[in-house]
Amino acid sequence: MANCAELSSEYTCPICLDILKKPVIISCGNDHVYCEACLEEYAEVSDPRCAECREEFNPREITPAKELWIKMKETTTVCSWCEQEMVISKLRSHLANCSKADRSIPKFKPIGETSQCIPANLPNRSTFTCPYCMLKNLDIHGLRNHCNQEHATNTAAVVCPVCSSMPWGDGNLKSANFNNHLNTRHRFEYDTYVDYQQDDDEMLQAAIRASLDQC
Repeated sequence: MANCAELSSEYTCPICLDILKKPVIISCGNDHVYCEACLEEYAEVSDPRCAECREEFNPREITPAKELWIKMKETTTVCSWCEQEMVISKLRSHLANCSKADRSIPKFKPIGETSQCIPANLPNRSTFTCPYCMLKNLDIHGLRNHCNQEHATNTAAVVCPVCSSMPWGDGNLKSANFNNHLNTRHRFEYDTYVDYQQDDDEMLQAAIRASLDQC
């Protein structure tokens, strides 16, 4: 019997990092498994790649992971919050409603002293999702290195996840040459150079100056 905090990665989706829901096998050639719903966003990606092995796959060619699902329905575990025993296939829905689960969000605390006010609802401008393959949790440097290595020849017009997260960003504006844009405009961490208490024009100008200084 496994504790839910110690579940094998075999039962975890690499995209949402949650317990697999309706697990399916993709056509990457390595039998990697994801939640069926997590693959829906890949349907619009021009060059979808497996988040684990980086091999191309067709998001419309998926196969139900029947053996794994049977295993999840037969293997028992224990909720780490209420200690209730159940099969793994029911754990995800249980955790969403467990009365003893701690769902509080840790209060933001800066590493050092800062002159900037801390917003009540701080948006995530630290990690981003690759617009080509939907690989998540990449910082600016990681996103740039990933795109240069995995998508150097991709010419699809995509929305820049860094720009769209900024106060001045437009979530509908696509970059015709994203890799060039990424290498030219995003060579620094925005939190270091940009004061989010300024107005949009001042922040944009500060970002451009910092980008040029890093070239």
